[in-house]
Amino acid sequence: MPDTIIARCEAKGLRMTGQRRIIARVLQESDDHPDVEELYARASALDDGISIATVYRTVKLFEEAGILERLEFGDGRARYEDAERDHHDHLIDLNSGEVIEFVDPEIEVLQEKIAAKLGYRLKGHKLELYGVPIKKS
Repeated sequence: MPDTIIARCEAKGLRMTGQRRIIARVLQESDDHPDVEELYARASALDDGISIATVYRTVKLFEEAGILERLEFGDGRARYEDAERDHHDHLIDLNSGEVIEFVDPEIEVLQEKIAAKLGYRLKGHKLELYGVPIKKS
C-alpha cells in the first residue's frame, strides 16, 4: 500500500484536484486529530480559495474510500486520522479535549486473552479512555 494519503487516493482511482491535494497534505502532516473546521483553517491558510464545503466533501470522499478514519470522542465533533496509521489507542482529556495516542503491550495481550476466554479470536479493536489530569500536590 502506498505511503502517503495522496498516493493511496491515486491508487484507489480518486480524482485528485489541487484543493484535494492540499487537504490530503494537511491531513498527512497532522500529528493530531483535526475536525473539519481545523482542517479548513489549515488548508485555507495554504489556499484561500478552499471552501469549508470542499473540505467536508473531500473528508467524506476520503472516509468512504477507506483513506481516513472518523473518530468520535463524545464532544460532538467528528475528528479524522489516517486509516493506515499503526495501531494505537486513545486517552481523551475531558478538561482540554486533548487526545493522547498510546500503545500498551499489556493491554493488547489482555484484550486477546479476554476474547479467547469468551471464545473469540480478536480481529481488531478500539480503546478510548476518558479522564481528567491528576492534580499534583
